[in-house]
Amino acid sequence: MNSLYVINAKGEKEIFSRSKIYRSTKIAGVSSKQAQEIAINIEEQAFPGIKTLEIFKKVQKLLREKNSKFALKFSLKNAMKKLGPTGFPFEKYIGCVLKENGFEIKINQYLPGRCVSRYEIDFLAQKENLVYIGECKYRTLSGERIGSKEALANYARFLDILNGPYFKTKRYRNFRIKTMMATNTKFTKRTMEYSKCMNVNLLGWKCPKNNGLEYLIENQKLYPITILPSLKKNLKNVLVSEKIMLVQNLLKIDIQKFARKFRIPTKDFQPLIKEAKILMKN
Repeated sequence: MNSLYVINAKGEKEIFSRSKIYRSTKIAGVSSKQAQEIAINIEEQAFPGIKTLEIFKKVQKLLREKNSKFALKFSLKNAMKKLGPTGFPFEKYIGCVLKENGFEIKINQYLPGRCVSRYEIDFLAQKENLVYIGECKYRTLSGERIGSKEALANYARFLDILNGPYFKTKRYRNFRIKTMMATNTKFTKRTMEYSKCMNVNLLGWKCPKNNGLEYLIENQKLYPITILPSLKKNLKNVLVSEKIMLVQNLLKIDIQKFARKFRIPTKDFQPLIKEAKILMKN
């Protein structure tokens, strides 16, 4: 089957990989046997030039036939892309993830540097005497990577802020001030090497190793609301404006009051709540 190739989201050819399907379905929760069966099934249906989006839909359909929760979890990566089209919802989402891990979060801050009078910061995260100056790198296309150019720019900005007046006050005298880059995709090898050398924290897909963003999401059930297939764009925008970024938080709101406040039909919430309960069920 060496001649079997697929067309990815960037329009490029790549060799069909049964192992990718196996791994992704395993992460969604199916057994090893079921994952193997699905991978073989998809390989038999595939043809040279099939788009990865079509493969995704076929896999999701097979997972839905087994268990709707598997299908929901399988769409996690796609759900991260739906946090767009701008990066602002992703910044809010990362803020929620860090908040669930004990950080106090401030989104979209302005900090002075030594050389530049004002920088826009995606987030400030503080836990005890540790502070992260955070930058989010949001990407919409599968396969995109965060390169060393972004890492160099992020670190240069960090150094200027660190040498500016904001962190020179007595309040931060005994604090550890660090920088973090977060993304919904992967970092290049050079970016990871540079960041490790400069003690920059990275949070992205499979980064850090065995503790990446996808691990935090699955381990702590920090699913974004965009993972719910019934979520309509207008409702998504309202939820984002109210900083309701996590599925678990959607289940905590008073639907009747929320619907009245924003003049949204309560029926729009019914399929969402059903999907959310399936996803969050142990």
